[in-house]
Amino acid sequence: MVDSTLVQKTAEVVAMTSRVLLDALVPLIEDLSSEMPDTERYRRLLHTLRALFPSDATALLRLDGDTLVPLAIDGLSGDTLGRRFRVSEHPRFARILAREAPTRFAAGSDLPDPYDGLVKGVSGHLEVHDCLGCPLIIKGHAWGLLTLDALDPARFDGIDMASLQAFLSLAAATVSVSERIDTLARTSEAERQRAEVYRQASGPRRREMIGSSGPHNRLQEEIAIVASSDLTVLITGETGVGKELVASEIHALSPRADKPLVSLNCAALPDTLVESELFGHVRGAFSGASSDRRGKFELADGGTLFLDEVGELPLPVQAKLLRVLQNGQLQRIGSDSEHKVDVRLIAATNRDLAEEVREGRFRADFYHRLSVYPLVVPPLRERGRDVLLLAGYFLEENRSRLGLLSLRLSADAQAALLAYRWPGNVRELEHLVGRSALKALAAHRERPRILTLTAADLTLAGDGATAPDTPPTMPSPAPGADFRDAVTVYERTLILDALKRHDQNWASAARELGMDRANLNRLAKRLGLK
Repeated sequence: MVDSTLVQKTAEVVAMTSRVLLDALVPLIEDLSSEMPDTERYRRLLHTLRALFPSDATALLRLDGDTLVPLAIDGLSGDTLGRRFRVSEHPRFARILAREAPTRFAAGSDLPDPYDGLVKGVSGHLEVHDCLGCPLIIKGHAWGLLTLDALDPARFDGIDMASLQAFLSLAAATVSVSERIDTLARTSEAERQRAEVYRQASGPRRREMIGSSGPHNRLQEEIAIVASSDLTVLITGETGVGKELVASEIHALSPRADKPLVSLNCAALPDTLVESELFGHVRGAFSGASSDRRGKFELADGGTLFLDEVGELPLPVQAKLLRVLQNGQLQRIGSDSEHKVDVRLIAATNRDLAEEVREGRFRADFYHRLSVYPLVVPPLRERGRDVLLLAGYFLEENRSRLGLLSLRLSADAQAALLAYRWPGNVRELEHLVGRSALKALAAHRERPRILTLTAADLTLAGDGATAPDTPPTMPSPAPGADFRDAVTVYERTLILDALKRHDQNWASAARELGMDRANLNRLAKRLGLK
């Protein structure tokens, strides 16, 4: 005879568990019919995951080909969002994706952990811990996965698999909603085909545009607008900001994505060869012309021609280019016949072409023909915490290249990156990470499993450097103001500057300031900002 008291208590526990699960999932269900940024939707998803299944670190990753892209994290280092994990290099991720059911790894598993060195509150090697991975299956295919890590090796011993499966179903629904409203721009079949064609055309070195700051998002919006047209685009910005990457993105999103993207650096050629490179030549046209040769325009026929450093073009070549842009007709050097070409032109320069026109070094008509749709790429110093996302991307690249288990930044290194002015922009950051990782690795007698770069390893110096611990310059309070007034002025300025960098997005500003959004709202009300 079964003890009736035991049966009753068991029923009560089941009922209580069901109520807790329902209470946690109801807000997520309500979110499905609400419009919100995908970052906020995924943040709420991870918040609920940790509430139901307490853990020290969680992450949501999307599968893109053979690469897992982190979309949201909780309890992991901020640079994780900039990393790209190749499944073939991370056997734990491969095992999770190979099964439809959740996978729990033995506490002492000898498989390398992708998050080794990335879990907050853990210095050095991530010791024995509990690790659980859950694939997200959408329309019968693996869309990505959720991971849970706990420093307690027995944390997930009593996990309720039925509750976990219920959560995974809702997580899949959440992702599906985000996909349908195009926040990730990956559900359209036409876009998927276009992206695939572009990946094949550009080869393995194609890079994505990484960032979440207001200036970066506004640039992405401008790119999306102009990409669908055939307008000539003039990309301007400082050296190293990624103007070529912007040109690649415009081509990838354009109707010409399945056609060639041909690039020419106008500053890399002597004046005598620029014409031949652009328009081609026939045999015997000049000394050394031993055969006919097609120029960049003909090679790009049907596609896009990207002219980098267009401000370096000689004036005579500018006149000939203007004619090609106006009527689509070109002549090879030494030929009497004309060729018709259909080419979309994108140009880039770090010069002030309007000033060059005033000084007589650039044709006014050619300048106006180029700048039909001008795009300005913001410098890295105006992109806030994007520097950490980009650093994470370059760290993961170098981790793979150097054969390390983990390559990460210490807290003082992150502070140094945020304080630096970046005169060389993204290119300087890329070279800095690669150089620092190589030098730091060489300084170890024994090859480490985890390599942590400190501020000393980065050796940031020069006009762009500021002391990492030096607070930003703030307006002084009125004469005679007391300490409390001075603090109020400082707090108001910090919040307003963060809001400006994040286009008045309070959630993003709160994350940059390291505050809970509710606390930030209360502080803003006290300061009269709300």
